[in-house]
Amino acid sequence: MEAVSSTEAYMPFRDYQTWYRVTGSLDSPKLPLVVIHGGPGCTHDYVDSFKGIALATGRAVIHYDQLGNGNSTRLPEKGADFWTVSLFLEELDALLHHLGIHHRYALLGQSWGGMLSAEHAVRQPDGLKALVIANSPASMHTWVSEANRLRRELPNEIQSALLRHEQAGTLTDPEYLAASRAFYNRHVCRIVPWPPEVARTFAIMDEDSTVYRNMNGPTEFHVIGTMKDWSIVDRLPLITAPTLVISGRHDEATPEVVRPYVEKISGARWVVFEQSSHMPHVEEKELCLGTVGEFLNSNDLP
Repeated sequence: MEAVSSTEAYMPFRDYQTWYRVTGSLDSPKLPLVVIHGGPGCTHDYVDSFKGIALATGRAVIHYDQLGNGNSTRLPEKGADFWTVSLFLEELDALLHHLGIHHRYALLGQSWGGMLSAEHAVRQPDGLKALVIANSPASMHTWVSEANRLRRELPNEIQSALLRHEQAGTLTDPEYLAASRAFYNRHVCRIVPWPPEVARTFAIMDEDSTVYRNMNGPTEFHVIGTMKDWSIVDRLPLITAPTLVISGRHDEATPEVVRPYVEKISGARWVVFEQSSHMPHVEEKELCLGTVGEFLNSNDLP
């Protein structure tokens, strides 16, 4: 395996700074891949493993921290009206142009990142040559319904703790956080203890949950933020880019959550990772990166 370059920098965006990293060469004839992290409000750290695609092939893989998150400008004073889908679409467009790849690129969006990628793709941008939607809901109503179905499968004492603190509004109580973690260990990342890059993302979110709190809410199954009624289901037939959909067998993004992408995007291919939940790129890293890499290889022609 040849050594590849890795460059970190900041892009001016509005009055702020967006951090990004390019692994591999943008001069490669292979499609550059932009990896869009989830949340809303996570960081690039937990999806860092996708840089392995660059290490294996030389393909440029771009990670970035969305505004308000990680290494990018934090804006804890901003309220719900600031954190919008259109803001993050504008930032993604700005990054594609800043890197000079807007004429030819691939997107991989994980969870919320897949929702954002789909929002980008329904506009049918000429430069989008391949799309990977990873562990993503197409409708937040379905997401919440399925998350609460999975929640009802938790031990009774865990369910009781969750409900008790939600009713009391004590969502930062250690007992509530521990009960939430029981759900996460089943349906978000089944490797326990969490790998360092996953733990790092959640630690940063604990420091500053501005974006997640405003757009989602306190937890994966208690969605009361501005995205609570979001859906892209009816617009999915507008996506024309070749599309790979991936999910885990134990994923909080259940088959019911993911299915609209498969059924409504013409020619979409769906791969389910049997030993994974919400993070196949961590839980079955080699198989997941290989699957994504093969899909990208099949769409490398100009």
